[in-house]
Amino acid sequence: MKKHVLERLADTHPEAEVWWDSSPLVYAKWANETADSFGDQKNEVKDMLARMYDPEKGGERFYRGVTTNPPLSLQAIEAQPERWNTIVDGIIKENPGIDAEALFWKTYLTIVRDGAAMFREVWEASGGKQGYLSGQVDPRSAFDYSAMFEQAMEIREQGPNVMVKVPGTKEGYQLLRELTARGIPTNNTLSFTLPQLVCAAKMAMEGLEIAKKNNVDTSKWRAVITHMTARYGQLGDFEKEAAERGITLTEEDIRWAEIAIYKKAYKIIEERGYKSEMLMCSMRVSPEIDGKKRCWHLEKVAGSNSVYTCPPTFIAGVMKDCDHLEFDADEIHREIPQDTMDKLMELPYFAKAYDENGQAPEEFNDHTALRTTHEQFSKATQKMVDFCKARM
Repeated sequence: MKKHVLERLADTHPEAEVWWDSSPLVYAKWANETADSFGDQKNEVKDMLARMYDPEKGGERFYRGVTTNPPLSLQAIEAQPERWNTIVDGIIKENPGIDAEALFWKTYLTIVRDGAAMFREVWEASGGKQGYLSGQVDPRSAFDYSAMFEQAMEIREQGPNVMVKVPGTKEGYQLLRELTARGIPTNNTLSFTLPQLVCAAKMAMEGLEIAKKNNVDTSKWRAVITHMTARYGQLGDFEKEAAERGITLTEEDIRWAEIAIYKKAYKIIEERGYKSEMLMCSMRVSPEIDGKKRCWHLEKVAGSNSVYTCPPTFIAGVMKDCDHLEFDADEIHREIPQDTMDKLMELPYFAKAYDENGQAPEEFNDHTALRTTHEQFSKATQKMVDFCKARM
């Protein structure tokens, strides 16, 4: 039986996990379309994708969790428009006078609830360690603690295996601590720099201490810290600062910068005994070396107990272009090339992101990659609001 490239990656550490980065409601349709695109290999790919997520396999599925958000949930609606038209119309009928924003939120909570139910067996089989679905607070509320708190409470109510995803803003980390103190599992998103990643780990530890003092049950608590890897490299100030200093940055340099931050955060969590786990997100099939496409975001952190959350397009991409990859279980602890680090450290955008004390929490909200991603996610969320509004 041929293993998927992601299965081979997971083999490098007994606690490594691969998650599905979209609503599980879209998986069956995507898997069929993807298998069809492989031509003569269709049946082999179909079997491989069924092995990774088969509703009949219960807790034995390869995917161990799900990350999603309001923009991604729109994919579930678009994949089954007739079904969701009926559901949305039913919500409208049950709530006379409901406005578009409230309708959007109730629809989103329904998608979270239905998706979490599809992974409930994984959660139960693992004793509450795996099988979580991350339901994200409204991206538009990233700087509003009170709004995010209310949303988090409603998201958590959608199932025992629902993990609340909170942003890497100053307000988001305050919320992360409060949720942890209540024994609620969390996923920190919109995080790009080492100061953010360490802050998330510290806030979780503070929350656990509060929970302990208050005799809160944390036996089903878990926290992951998402590093939005390629978004850090692509949406920030690298090119601008490099041009100002006459430095030429290659695609490999950018990938190394992203990986360097991840590796350092992983090492800090490992050495200090923090209870959170690192999650690799926003990965790319890159760079291309000697005519072959690589995926350093997977290769260079192999051997770690990381979570890798993979969207449909990325999974299809590594299947088509990176099936040749082999993974070294010692890679997570290997150093970044020194000449590359010397070049990167000349750029403030990287130097501050690589320094644990390079940012104060008050500076998180103004980071270029965070601001850009926040704007993109907010606009995408509005599309789901517009869909709901059109049904009214």
